[in-house]
Amino acid sequence: MPNLLAENKKAYFNYQILETFEAGVELKGFEVKAIKTGRVNLTGAFATLKRSHGGRSTEIWLTNADIPPYQPKNTPADYDPRRSRRLLLKRSEIQYLIGKLQAERLTMVPLKVYNKGGLIKIELGLGRGKRKYEKREVIKKRDAQREIRRALKSQSLVAKP
Repeated sequence: MPNLLAENKKAYFNYQILETFEAGVELKGFEVKAIKTGRVNLTGAFATLKRSHGGRSTEIWLTNADIPPYQPKNTPADYDPRRSRRLLLKRSEIQYLIGKLQAERLTMVPLKVYNKGGLIKIELGLGRGKRKYEKREVIKKRDAQREIRRALKSQSLVAKP
């Protein structure tokens, strides 16, 4: 059973997630220690495509994920907590994602970071950004559900005596 270390709750609010993928992450040792203690922030993070090896292959990179150092005094002086980190996916998955991203104007956002078999994995969501009116509808529905629960709870408290 994977051990959940961090979750990007804003991703579900800002994006309509259509598909999910599991990816490994290329990390440094002290970053692994920091993530395992839960010190990772995925808010505002996204994945991008970059060409490498003279344009022959494409890699997927996690950008803007904040991983503060586990021990600030023992980390290298030039360490950037928001540096880009390479995501490890199969070549067939990368080709599939490239096709989806170009054809349908989708975005890749990290949803969860978890520990699976001693390795740090990221669940990537392939999603479409929600418009402002869609976000307002979600908030209205959530508030209505909250009011219904409150009304039911107050009725059950009144009916008991």
